Amino acid sequence: MLLLVTVLFSNCKKEFLDTKPTSSVDDTSIFETTTNAKNVINGIYRYMYTKYSTQNQPGHGGMMLQLDFMGEDIGLAVQSWYTNAANGAANWIEMRNDADIWVEFPFRFYYRVIGNANAIMDNIDAAQGPDADKALLKAEALTVRAWAYHNLVRLFAKRYDKSAKPNVQLGVSMPLSAKEVKLPRSTVEDVYAQINKDLDAAIVFFGTTTPANKSHVSIDVARAVKSNVALTMQEYEVAATYAQAVITNNKYTLMTEVQYQTGFNDINNPEWIWGAFLQADQGDTFANFHAQISLDGNTTFIRDRPKRINSALYNLIPATDVRKKMWEPNPTATNFPLPATTFKREPYMSRKFKIKEANTTLGDVPYIRLAEVYLTIAEALANIPGREAEARQKLYELNRTRNANYVLSTNSGAALIEEILVYRRVELWGEGHRFYDLKRLNRGLDRRTAPNYVAASVGDVMVVPAGDPRWQWVIPRVEIQANTNSKQND
Repeated sequence: MLLLVTVLFSNCKKEFLDTKPTSSVDDTSIFETTTNAKNVINGIYRYMYTKYSTQNQPGHGGMMLQLDFMGEDIGLAVQSWYTNAANGAANWIEMRNDADIWVEFPFRFYYRVIGNANAIMDNIDAAQGPDADKALLKAEALTVRAWAYHNLVRLFAKRYDKSAKPNVQLGVSMPLSAKEVKLPRSTVEDVYAQINKDLDAAIVFFGTTTPANKSHVSIDVARAVKSNVALTMQEYEVAATYAQAVITNNKYTLMTEVQYQTGFNDINNPEWIWGAFLQADQGDTFANFHAQISLDGNTTFIRDRPKRINSALYNLIPATDVRKKMWEPNPTATNFPLPATTFKREPYMSRKFKIKEANTTLGDVPYIRLAEVYLTIAEALANIPGREAEARQKLYELNRTRNANYVLSTNSGAALIEEILVYRRVELWGEGHRFYDLKRLNRGLDRRTAPNYVAASVGDVMVVPAGDPRWQWVIPRVEIQANTNSKQND
């Protein structure tokens, strides 16, 4: 682990696709055995929750929050991290500035994941060790590579449009080996083809083997990512098939109402499929997910800036639904106790996320939960002619665990899809889906629909139409300078 920390964080100013596994040990040594090679995959997972350049960039968790703050369902009363010009993108300015740290961060972050995954694929066959270990390492490397490319292409390219196949708009550069550098940008169609190829191969390599810990990707993570990719591509049959495969595997169960109120901070939760496991002696006090979003982490951003839900969305949640308890429209010392008097209370503030252990700011980070899989299959089925009844049933299976009084929906057509999407917004609030969902659905952003959204907190940026150039992040300037074969977005 210590070796890979050195691997991933040394020489930060080198090229994005620098895949040298260490500055002190060459590829031959690090990949001499499968045991050594496991340190590379462990390093990738460690990098996913480690601070990048500022405290509100705690790896993928920082991107999850950034992307939700770009929507309309989470907001602040005043301008602060995630919503200001210096450290956020919620004002929709940063993603069009090629010198901004928030443009460089995801680009460098996801390509570092890809670079180290490529190093595994380049070298693992020659390593000494059991074939089963090699297969598992390949499966994990291919899964995280596909996952990283999916994040990159959704950020830095125009949306995938099934009606416009082949999608020839520029995607991202797509090295599949550490030997491939300074490549031109592949088309969006080609990027998605490779993502699916990687995931299909990963599922085969996993076979019946699965990592021991949920902090590592598994066959169900590969299936869940595959279903999410298919949903983005509007390939609804594929999305439904792979989501159902996760459900049928029966390794995860939806949370009870009691479990739902425990703080979204424990990777051992039966609903979590993949997440980051943060140990108290390894986590950064300020640069971690729960130090940004929890109700009780003792940081300035938590004490002074309660995270608030869109009040119109809150009002759509049934009174008997446990999810309604995740936010408090009128917090008081009685109904919303806090660790100290220095913590502020504001209307519609969140209690969804809590720290895992007292006297820390830490919690495990939920990357993929079974609830997301249910929402994916419900939406996919609702878009397939003749399968609306199945969609209603999947939504029912999820919602009955959150609300004992929920009855099977009678909606159909656009009304059924909208019902599913509303529950998706409620269920996955703060988990990094809203920007991607709006973009894939080709819907504009309209914060005016949130009565309690504070326009001044985002520089009065309340509307971003569908198709606006701001939905496509620009390529970082340093990448354009380093890779003469790349090309900037319009």
